[in-house]
Amino acid sequence: MQKFNPSAIYYTPDSLNDRGQKALQQYPEAAREEILQHNRLPPQEKNHFQVKSDVLVLGRLKTLVCKPGGRSSDFISPSLANGCFGACAYCYVDRNKAVNPISLFTNTEEILAAVNKHVQKQEWPKPPNQTHAQYYTYDIGCNSDVSVDATLSDSVEAAIAFYRAHPKAFATFATKFVNRDLLSWDPQLKTRIRFSLLPHKVSRLVDVRTDNVEKRIAAINDFYHAGYEVHVNFSPVIVYEGWLDDYRALFEQLNGEVQQKVKDQMSCEVIFLTHNQRQHELNLAINPKAEEMIWTPEVQETKRSQFGGINIRYKYQIKARWIDEFKKLHQEVIPWCRIRYIF
Repeated sequence: MQKFNPSAIYYTPDSLNDRGQKALQQYPEAAREEILQHNRLPPQEKNHFQVKSDVLVLGRLKTLVCKPGGRSSDFISPSLANGCFGACAYCYVDRNKAVNPISLFTNTEEILAAVNKHVQKQEWPKPPNQTHAQYYTYDIGCNSDVSVDATLSDSVEAAIAFYRAHPKAFATFATKFVNRDLLSWDPQLKTRIRFSLLPHKVSRLVDVRTDNVEKRIAAINDFYHAGYEVHVNFSPVIVYEGWLDDYRALFEQLNGEVQQKVKDQMSCEVIFLTHNQRQHELNLAINPKAEEMIWTPEVQETKRSQFGGINIRYKYQIKARWIDEFKKLHQEVIPWCRIRYIF
């Protein structure tokens, strides 16, 4: 992983428990400034791309609410962190913020206690569904990349230990990084890691500052043998001339590198691209070549997200045809990788 090395750290006084102090000590040369709220930073002279690599925020998460998860999980856990070192051109977390640095929440035990309180209120035994047949699944990285968060503090390790021991709860997260420190944490199949995969040439263009696809695929067998349930996440699917040929090459690489035992337990999620006008305008200044691929108004239409935002997606009828083409190719090359959902 490319090393996160912030030049400025903003912190709230209530974040400086032992975990917060240790995070500060990791970066002794970074400028430090106390703030009143983790989500209200002083004005930044840098663009949002630079802020994501140069700024770290330490805070205490006060809204400890478990939200419905929908497809990837039953629920979304209160965030261990918000924001990511990566700067993917399509990132949905960036869409509604002027700047979105990594904000590390140091009250991990309160966050996990909220999950425990929430899961104890659920029906038990759990009715089986596509997220898991036995346990209630909680996405612990919906607003960040857990592989990066784990380099900043022990919060992720504590969370994986919590879910490993919990009789009802199960953790899941998607990632575009390979953090091999996680291999020693013994999740005992109570954490699902979902490696996000795009065709190689596309990922190099839109997955800014993340680990390359080859490295992610090469890690799949290792994470399974270390005790993780391992899935893949084909997201976002970006349509361009020759896209199906590139997905065929990606699927064939998976076929060749993933061991049979790993294939037997693997499923996938498939999410076609959504984008955003504001995000498009910001990207034009820092990654215009990516926008040539992901901003294609002739085949896109507006949609309102479940959270009220106005985004751009592929036109419904065209997208339906592309979904059928993707599913046909998937069934031809990697039928062993069950599609949990596709949209």
